[in-house]
Amino acid sequence: MNKFSFFLLFILFISKVAIAQKSESKSNVDPDSSGVVNTSLLPTTVPLLLFDDSKEKEEKKEKKKKARKNIWFGIKTRRGYAKRSIRGQEIYEYFNYTEESKKPDPYIRDVYWFDTQDRSIKTSGYEEGKGYLLHGPYERVINETVVESGMFFYGTKHKTWMLFDAQNILQDKNHFTEGWPRESRISYYDTKSIEEIVPVQYGLEEGNYFYFYDDKQVAVTGEYQYGEKVGLWTEYWDTGNTKAVRKREIQYQEEAYTKNFRPYIRAEWDKDGNLVYRKEM
Repeated sequence: MNKFSFFLLFILFISKVAIAQKSESKSNVDPDSSGVVNTSLLPTTVPLLLFDDSKEKEEKKEKKKKARKNIWFGIKTRRGYAKRSIRGQEIYEYFNYTEESKKPDPYIRDVYWFDTQDRSIKTSGYEEGKGYLLHGPYERVINETVVESGMFFYGTKHKTWMLFDAQNILQDKNHFTEGWPRESRISYYDTKSIEEIVPVQYGLEEGNYFYFYDDKQVAVTGEYQYGEKVGLWTEYWDTGNTKAVRKREIQYQEEAYTKNFRPYIRAEWDKDGNLVYRKEM
């Protein structure tokens, strides 16, 4: 091997080591090193004027005509189904889905989509190109009996949803507006700006919670399960909509009704995103 070939091999080896070290340093980045987070929390995606019933009358007028053409809420859809067996029971899910892509609302916890690879319906992990958002009527059938029916709007539960027992007797009925339970408590700063969203279902807080500053920027995010705070709740600085910067994170129980768990402050940042406190684990 001549000197030039040896030198070339040496350079390639050094380059690979440098790339490996760089990728390793990226994977070991401290998630608390900066409080600056994704700008999707800025007000361009804040839900406004929830539970507006003005569109429902128009939808009812054209319901029969659209159903024949698989057009729901003005969108052309396709029919699909998924099948699985659990403890000797055959479970079928019949649904409509849209091939139109739409970025899921970051404020909605459960987004339903059809995974074409394993032919199943999922509620998280949707990405454009991986599957299709459910859009239109849905039925879940167990042993030829309808046990659940409802409507989807771009992957979110919409309008009236009903649950039935094995004898097809109605057990429960819920109402949604594009993923938000109709029981949810919404307060406003004015007619166009939301102050707080408290998700409520079955009379208990259930789902994602949001509080906003009066300039529409997110102030607090968290999650409820069965009326109790769970997981990580995050407070944000009011930066005048220039960027989203964490102020404080409070860790609650991972599952509702966990005994002997006391919430604690996990980390705090200043307004520039610099870490000022972190609980030692």
